[in-house]
Amino acid sequence: MSASLPYAADAESPLKPAELQVLRAQYEKEGEYVSIQTKFNYAWGLIKSDARSEQQAGVTLLSDIFRASPDRRRECLYYLALGNYKLGNYAEARRYNELLLQIEPANLQAASLQGLVEERVQREGLVGVAIVGGIAVAAGVLGIQIGSERHIWDTGFAWHGVKADTIFMNERL
Repeated sequence: MSASLPYAADAESPLKPAELQVLRAQYEKEGEYVSIQTKFNYAWGLIKSDARSEQQAGVTLLSDIFRASPDRRRECLYYLALGNYKLGNYAEARRYNELLLQIEPANLQAASLQGLVEERVQREGLVGVAIVGGIAVAAGVLGIQIGSERHIWDTGFAWHGVKADTIFMNERL
């Protein structure tokens, strides 16, 4: 993490297993009548996890809150952005983070996360360019090989002392 982005520490600091268990126990205890706050707290803990499956579950819970409770949307935006960032869904992370920055342009956490997202998108973009470049080179080499094989037949290349035209001519007889 970049030293210039101190407010995005949430991206790298998971809860201790015992702390997450407290949130999980409260969530499960409330059952089908779980409060929005309990659901939010549990989703927050899941987002902070290092386990991808828990991060996905956290994003799902926050998405549910975002849809069901318009008055809680602003609170969900940062953690939806953070969860999607941790999952590698950079376009979604950027979208949620930009929504938050429209509402709160001076939000330091969102500004910090925006820097992380842009940094990762740029890095991933460079890797993508390298992969595409490698594929283009491989396709070019393959095209040259195929083209040169066709060129061999077109030029009347002799195969074991017999011209290619003669082989095809004899098959017609």
